[in-house]
Formats: sequence, C-alpha cells, structure tokens
Amino acid sequence: MCGIVGVSNHPEAAKISFLGLYALQHRGEESAGIVSYDGDNIHISKNSGLVADALNEQALESLSGQAAIGHSRYSTTGSSNAKNIQPFVVIHKNRPIAVAHNGNLTNTEELYTKLEEEGSIFQTSMDSEVIVHLLAKTKNDDLKVWFKNVLTQLEGAFSLIFLVEDTIIGARDPQGFRPLCLGRLNGSYILASESCALDIIKARFVREIEPGEIVIIKKDKIESVYIYDKEEKKKAHCVFENIYFARPDSHIFDDNVYRVRKRLGQQLAKEHPVDADFVMAIPDSGNYAALGYAHESGLPFEIGMIRNHYIGRTFIQPSQFIRDFRVRVKLNPIGEELEGKRIIVIDDSIVRGTTSRSRIEELRHVGAKEIHMRISCPPIKSPCFYGIDFPSKSELIAARKTVREIADFIKVDSLEYLSLEGMLSVMKEQDSFCHACFTGDYPVKIPENKSKYLLEGKGGL
Repeated sequence: MCGIVGVSNHPEAAKISFLGLYALQHRGEESAGIVSYDGDNIHISKNSGLVADALNEQALESLSGQAAIGHSRYSTTGSSNAKNIQPFVVIHKNRPIAVAHNGNLTNTEELYTKLEEEGSIFQTSMDSEVIVHLLAKTKNDDLKVWFKNVLTQLEGAFSLIFLVEDTIIGARDPQGFRPLCLGRLNGSYILASESCALDIIKARFVREIEPGEIVIIKKDKIESVYIYDKEEKKKAHCVFENIYFARPDSHIFDDNVYRVRKRLGQQLAKEHPVDADFVMAIPDSGNYAALGYAHESGLPFEIGMIRNHYIGRTFIQPSQFIRDFRVRVKLNPIGEELEGKRIIVIDDSIVRGTTSRSRIEELRHVGAKEIHMRISCPPIKSPCFYGIDFPSKSELIAARKTVREIADFIKVDSLEYLSLEGMLSVMKEQDSFCHACFTGDYPVKIPENKSKYLLEGKGGL
C-alpha cells in the first residue's frame, strides 16, 4: 500500500505534493519522494523515512517547476531499500518519465521476462519499473494512445500517476482495486490516493478517477480515455481500504470511510451482542467501529487505551522485531478505568494475532475482569496479491486456527468476527468489492510466483 499524489499547473507544485504526501503518511512509512519538472529539467528528491524526514525544506526548495508527482512507500513488491524508493524516473530520448504506483501487478514476472529478453536492463526489484520499460518500447506521440497501449498490458491492481515533462497522467486499473481521486485548486489539478490529501491544501474534491480511466492533465486542461470500454470489467474495490487502510476523513469508493466503519460496528453489535460494562476500541483504527457498536448496543463507549501518536502504524512495518517494539510502546491502558470491568474490545482486524495477544495481556495486567473481543471484518484467511503485504497463509492466524483457537491464543473470554454478508451489507454497491482475503475468491488471476521478492537478484544494482 502506498500514497501517491500529482500536481499540475501550480507554481509550488512540489510543496503542494509534499503536503499531500504528509496527509497520506498512513499509507506508507518506509520512504518518500517527489519529482518535479520546470519546463527544461527534471528535479528529484527521495529518501528513506517518514515524509517530513525524507523531504526536508532544503529538498523542497530544489524541486522547482509547476508539475510534480510524489510517493510514500509501503513495500509490497521488492525490498525496502534505496533503489526501490519511488517515484521511479528515467530519461528516454531526452524525455523524462516518472511513475508513482500504488498496488501490485499480478503479471510482473511474465512482463519482466519478456522485456529482459527484448533487451531491457532493470535498475530495481519493483513491479513499477516494468511499466516504464513498456512505455519506452511502445512510445506514441498521442499520449492517450500511448498510455492505453501500455496499460492494457498490465494485470492486477494499479493506481498510477505519471509525470511526462509537464504533463500529469493518472490511471486506475479496470477493477478499481485502489482509490484515486481528482481535485481542483484554483487553476491547478490535483491527483491523490485519498481525498484527505485534497483537504489539507484546501483543494475542492471533484470526483474519483473511474476504474479503467486514464486522465491526462497538461497545465489546466484535462481529458480522459478508458483502458477498456466502460463497464467491461467487474469492479473489485479493496474492502480492506474501508476497514483499515484509508483515513476515516477520506471519501473513497463513493462513500465516507468514517461512516462505513461506524456502520460496520453497528452491524457487528447486531450479530454479536454481549453483556458488559462498556465498549472500548483498540486505537486508532478500531475507534469508529467501536462507536457504531456502542450506539447500536446501547452500552457506554469509553477510552480504555491511550495512543502514543509519535509511533507509526505497526501492521505496515517491514520486520517483526520493529512491529513488536512498536506494539509495546504504542498504546497504554488506563488501569483505573479498566480494573474489575467487563469490557468489549473492538478492533478492525486480526492478521497475525501477535499484536492482539499483546494488547489483551496489557488489559489483563491492569485488572480487566472479562474481555470480549469483536472484530469488524471476517477472519483473514487468504493472501492478498493486490497491494497488501500479507502474501502467505503462514502469516495469517485465521488460515491455521478456528475462531475458538484464536480466542485461546490471544486469551480473551470470547471472540467474534463480523460475517462476510454483514460486512458487505453496509457497503454501497455491495457486489463491487474484492473480498479475496476473507474468501480466497480472487477477481484477477494471481501469479504463480507469489513471493514479494520475486524480482530480487534478477536485475537492479
């Protein structure tokens, strides 16, 4: 999962991109970068770390030009190292091309092999680089034809923003797995993964880029073309965006994330009520489902844990050691509020189970009498190949254990998950969502080589 942003026709395009990435920090904490174009030259600044660390004031001052794109990375293909930091940039026939990618291609190895046999030399181990090589080999003076010819060759999940000299191109795969929206700031157009990136710069939300749409923005002019005929492909929006990844103040998939999460909590209370003293959340992603659960159940909602906001998201950290450390320091229970109480703990999901077990141990330690855990999605049983980093069943506790066994492992008095039918019932366009991580029903063919590191050692420096 990554955050991407593009700015056209703004005198401080790089700084606007920086603010957009700052708002999208939750989508990737490994690295960040911005590429700008000033009419003559391309300028690049990218580094490891959070957005504010990777892109300091000096770096932003060097990024001149009225067009820019930016990227914050959470690696799903390729290692977390310097060569894989995006945007990825090439110069082809004296023409700069840069790409920022959110999602995962499922035909990466096939395309990589074909391109390498044709003479392509790869610099990275990212699937995103494949796209640039395809552009170099299928160049056309008509941007609409050029990009349509390239993007029809891609399979899987992709929301993309390109910089081709002073032109910004945005594209979304035909299933619409990952979000991408369009905003307007006076005479400038903005592309971003989520609408919260528009809010921070006071841009007006115009609309979502449609699945399969390619938008071409040159200064203040915009036109679009479709990869396939509209409605040719069935939509498959990632339901986990609404459950966990997207910011609650964002508008994605024609709905408000905050409201979706509240509705998930309400449905969870209908399906799995329990007698208790109050409802609490595992902050922050469980907060909104907990509010919905409390409203529906009539039980009080209390703050049982305080979050240290200077610690990043634990799920998307690249190593288990770092995840474990962040779990310990990220949240602190309020013992006086919890001692002797029967509590309902709401969380958005359980992936590996180790984080949930640690949380419950902390709640037991301060004296909670009963702990009933409720999860606002179904059990995650299958890997994702469309941009979420749990690529093997061995990492998914629900793929190996029953609900009762998971409850025993995390040491709760009871554990219940929201049903698949209940989850989809609160979504707009219920049949437009990918739920493969719960069901194993993949809407796009999955790769034979399922490793995140399938391109490691094949090319690059």
